[in-house]
Amino acid sequence: MTKSLFRNKQTKKLQNVSLQEDLALSENMNATQALLEKAFENCSDVVFRQVNLFGERKALLVYIEGMVDRQLLDQGLLHTALNSLNGYQEEPSVSMSSQLDQALTVGRVLAALTLNQLAKGVLDGNVALIPDGAKSVLISGMDQAPSRSVEEPQMEPLIRGPREGFIEQLQTNIIMVRKRLKTPRLKIESFTVGELSQTKVAVAYIEGIATDSVVEEVRSRVSRTRIDAVVESGYIEEFIEDLPYSPFPQVQNTERPDTVVANLLEGKIAILVDGTPISLLVPMTLWTAIQSSEDYYERFMIGTFLRWVRFVFFLIALLLPSIYVAISTFHPEMIPTNLLLSIAGAREASPFPALVEALLMEVTFEALREAGARLPRQVGSAISIVGALVIGQASVQAGIVSAPMVIVVSITGIANFAIPRFNVAIAVRLLRFPLILLAGTLGLYGIGIGLLGLLIHLSSLRSFGIPYLSPVAPLTAGGLKDVLIRAPHWAMKLRPRLTGYQEPLRVPPGQKPGPHHSGRNEGE
Repeated sequence: MTKSLFRNKQTKKLQNVSLQEDLALSENMNATQALLEKAFENCSDVVFRQVNLFGERKALLVYIEGMVDRQLLDQGLLHTALNSLNGYQEEPSVSMSSQLDQALTVGRVLAALTLNQLAKGVLDGNVALIPDGAKSVLISGMDQAPSRSVEEPQMEPLIRGPREGFIEQLQTNIIMVRKRLKTPRLKIESFTVGELSQTKVAVAYIEGIATDSVVEEVRSRVSRTRIDAVVESGYIEEFIEDLPYSPFPQVQNTERPDTVVANLLEGKIAILVDGTPISLLVPMTLWTAIQSSEDYYERFMIGTFLRWVRFVFFLIALLLPSIYVAISTFHPEMIPTNLLLSIAGAREASPFPALVEALLMEVTFEALREAGARLPRQVGSAISIVGALVIGQASVQAGIVSAPMVIVVSITGIANFAIPRFNVAIAVRLLRFPLILLAGTLGLYGIGIGLLGLLIHLSSLRSFGIPYLSPVAPLTAGGLKDVLIRAPHWAMKLRPRLTGYQEPLRVPPGQKPGPHHSGRNEGE
């Protein structure tokens, strides 16, 4: 009962905020100031300052301390407005707001006619200039939000490739994308999400390449999101994905501008959120979890080799503990005799069955990994490595677990780190536990049942209408050039069929390198 009353109160609050009456501004400056002081009551960082533009004509400046460029405020607004309007005279045809607009030496000046527009402009870090007797208020763009410098991405490091990563400032992130795609076909559509946070969200796509229906679906899902605040792009992700109860992500995230640009060129759509360096990319397929940006910067043979290494480690991270449990428990005849004797000798002192050993070691490994991630960076990695060594060695010596199980769990953990996408690696870690339980109860048959259910789930999964396993299922032969292998750039002539069919050609024919015929001798 208490929870339902709390939900009703919260819902009413959100409705009152969203349906608040938008009052028209009065020509009386004092009346507007009273409304603003009431709206910003107990907000000590909001500055109200009255100035004289000329003679007896007063004006009110409203801004938030720390969010405004003080030099631009002093030179671009105050100095210009106070000096240029000394000779101002009332003219019926030209309002004072129009003369102010023409005189100010700032790049962006907007007019506000309502209280909500005025308050939003101030909260965005702008300066509101409210002349007494004017019908409109001028909002001058002087925002100077604190932000960190552009640095190398922490979660997606590369040996070869750009070192720029997104930051928390939306406009800077858009500039990094625009710098790489110098075309007016790159469209940036803005949305505001969050009743209280008023978070800016930008949807980016290339006109003519991105599918119109997918672009419209992204617009619809983002615009209909209703929440009190958006703190990180993960909030948006949970509102726009197709199947929220799937362990697999249907929205790709990245903090690399080059990854965003590469996906835009394939017909995908990027969602950039103010306040976070993590952008979203849709639609997403499973194969993007195996791909890394570096695959496309190294030679194609190296990229193909690394991709197959990740395929193998993906399977190891998912299946190795369950296969070990199933074979050692139900199918020992599949193990060579010498190896079987070695495993049996190592497990002789262990009091637990292989299933309990696997679950115990997996939980311990997950605890060490989480502790290492939450500790300060200087000691986190050392604690996780030392903890794994000490606990593993102590467990074997105490006879709690066997040495082969420690080796299996260690290899599985290393294989999980080889998956480039963190959200997909977490899904693999999560699915490992039910597979171990199936292996410990039904053996290899249990693993087969689990894999069959997983395959059915992946085959039915969609990301904005695109099959999650495409271009493998449904099969598109041309798309396999960028899935099982990494074909040379000159050989990937067409964009992915399901996302880039509106303008499929990206590399014209005849681009394969080789010796020019004109350079040969006539006798050859």
